Amino acid sequence: MNILILGSGGREHAFAWKIAQSPLCDGLYAAPGNAGTAQIATNLPISYNDFEGVAKAVLEHNIELVIVGPEEPLVNGIVDYFESRPELSKIKLIGPNKAGAQLEGSKDFSKNFMQKYGVPTASSRTFTAETLAIGLEYLETLPLPIVLKADGLAAGKGVIIAEKHAEAEQAFTEMLVDGKFGAAGNKVVVEQFLKGIELSVFVLTDGENYKILPEAKDYKRIGENDTGLNTGGMGAVSPVSFADANFLRKVEEKVVKPTLHGLKSEGIKYVGFIFIGLMNIKGEPFVIEYNVRMGDPETEVVLPRIQSDFAMLMASTAKGTLNDFEIKISPQVAVTTVLVAGGYPGDYEKGKVITGSDKVEDVHLYHAGTTFNGNTEVVTNGGRVMALTGMANSLENAVHKSQRAAQVIQYEGKYFRHDIGMDLIRYND
Repeated sequence: MNILILGSGGREHAFAWKIAQSPLCDGLYAAPGNAGTAQIATNLPISYNDFEGVAKAVLEHNIELVIVGPEEPLVNGIVDYFESRPELSKIKLIGPNKAGAQLEGSKDFSKNFMQKYGVPTASSRTFTAETLAIGLEYLETLPLPIVLKADGLAAGKGVIIAEKHAEAEQAFTEMLVDGKFGAAGNKVVVEQFLKGIELSVFVLTDGENYKILPEAKDYKRIGENDTGLNTGGMGAVSPVSFADANFLRKVEEKVVKPTLHGLKSEGIKYVGFIFIGLMNIKGEPFVIEYNVRMGDPETEVVLPRIQSDFAMLMASTAKGTLNDFEIKISPQVAVTTVLVAGGYPGDYEKGKVITGSDKVEDVHLYHAGTTFNGNTEVVTNGGRVMALTGMANSLENAVHKSQRAAQVIQYEGKYFRHDIGMDLIRYND
């Protein structure tokens, strides 16, 4: 079959890399893709939010399966768009419809959903500009720190953890009155702070059946030892040593099953990935958030550990035959180090020539924010530039491979964290 991947990040390059290995894949396309996907697929210069452009490309290239990488087109209703057009209705998409995408698209919806279906999560209340005064009073009653979340999509930057009441009140007012996060902050969810160890569990469902994919831990802060501003992710590790079989059983029984039951009860046929952001608190799982797609950079450690044919796995999901598919998982450890542009997550420059890719050995190299300049040189084109995944039989060796490769790649302003996975090495000791 011909397959189209929507997106342009490391996640989408990892999808393309895995799908290109399958005999099931005849033609592989990425929209808009990056310099990495261009090496194994045909890049189409189409925005993933241009539904009409995507539809035209799908018909032109006889695409049978579309894998939606980022959350934005899902929240905007790309699945509903395809279903509404008779000539597109037979094309399969991996990703939920607009109703299902609310799990990520609205923090208020997802918190109400969790409470309704008994999914363990932090206590919370939602406020609007009209209830600002009540919200400010409520903040005064809460223990510190206090978590504030913009209700809608805010490019991963809509969460503030306030260490002081004055800081919480200022951020709360900036979100609701000053429009700090635009329309995404028209509602603000105020949440109890959970103290524990964070990880992510990934579920793939065809609407009836499900498979749990390898879990992962990512590193969100720009600085080492988890300091500084939040980013889209500076690295990831899979498997996660503090998520033993007993804990993962609890996740399945207390989180995965009630979530899927809740979606069915709401009349939502959900086909695609559910990313469950979790906190492990003394061996008990609590949900921080849902995402309606695979994580990035978590995909870059999860996919290398899946030994089964990934295109067949996607096709089984689309056809509703996921129960018949056996997923084989490698016992090896995968560690990803992300290279970013200087200044990220603040202002950064693009167009810096990247060298050393041909000298990288014994890792999976995934392009993220890259493109070609006029001379066919690969240049930086985003905040997160590349992800380098090392695999080994031990966490220490996987860390070493990933970090060594991160040092080989060169471009002006390159930055990466040197401590990815080190906390887990200390935890294991």
